[in-house]
Amino acid sequence: MADPMTDSHRIPPTPRINAIATAVPPSDVHTRYTEWAARQLPDRSAAVFARMEQRSGIAHRYSVLTGADAALESGSFYMADDPPGTAERMHRYTEEAPGLALEAIGKLPSLDGVTHLVVASCTGFMAPGLDQVLARKLNLAPTVERVSIGFMGCYAGVTMLRTAAHIIRSQPEAKVLAVSLELCSLHLQETDDLEAMLAMGQFADGAAAVLLSGEGEGLGLGEGLSAALEESEDLITWTVGDTGFAMHLSGAVPGRLADALDDADLQSTICGETRPKAWAIHPGGRSILDAVERALELPKEALSASRGVLHDFGNMSSATVLFVLQRLMAEKPESGVALAFGPGLAMEGVRFGWESGDA
Repeated sequence: MADPMTDSHRIPPTPRINAIATAVPPSDVHTRYTEWAARQLPDRSAAVFARMEQRSGIAHRYSVLTGADAALESGSFYMADDPPGTAERMHRYTEEAPGLALEAIGKLPSLDGVTHLVVASCTGFMAPGLDQVLARKLNLAPTVERVSIGFMGCYAGVTMLRTAAHIIRSQPEAKVLAVSLELCSLHLQETDDLEAMLAMGQFADGAAAVLLSGEGEGLGLGEGLSAALEESEDLITWTVGDTGFAMHLSGAVPGRLADALDDADLQSTICGETRPKAWAIHPGGRSILDAVERALELPKEALSASRGVLHDFGNMSSATVLFVLQRLMAEKPESGVALAFGPGLAMEGVRFGWESGDA
């Protein structure tokens, strides 16, 4: 009879988040950029924009731009005669992305024994890639395997976690460093379109670094969840143009999302047999959180971590849900679900629950 503890019969470990660390740049640009946006709109639209911004639930947004660029002074990054081109924006990304990512990573415990590096970043392209640059600056072993996830938008952070979890299930001794880095503030666009300005008025810069393994205490990662909503592919788009990446976020998204989440089958998929005790919902905006709260009939306090991150940092695309999970980790939740929404309109999620690390 085969030994049930041989490698071929060994039960895979539960992947778990052992630590999360986050970082944002020093320039709080929310008020300045809100004023810049309002100046581009006709008077009636500007008045609507001001009211909507006051109700956005956002108090702070941070940018890697500094000095005159962050202050939007004449002749600066967004105040030159012509808007910055994609090449100039990618140059800024190449200059700034590694530093912010390293700041978050530097707050983690020891990186000794890291075997894999998974990087998610949707707001810039560079080669050598951010994964390779980080590996070298961190002096990781040249044998460390690297994966880059890009251009998935706000749900890329969830995809990053699930990818790390799959690695650990297949290689139980793996220790994974996962990093999400987004510089959304490099992609503001000049426009007099109210819907576009309201969308851009949510986004900001941030980075999150995660250590994952199959041992020790932490936030265990379970089943992945995915859903693509029919007839919604035009509601969120992310297009590479001559002046950076243009985000289209339709005002119809919250309603469409609420309708989808009202479906009994999808609710069953999300909630499972036992309703989760913790909810890490990507704060894509106050209206998104309101729609999820209503559709899933959640108590008001259920999304306090998500609303807190939105208030303090805005929407940092793929990194945002990791900021939320960082807050929830302190509570050691017995069970939970992380969900994020992005281009498609698609939903990506993962179940989680606290692992004590006891043998």
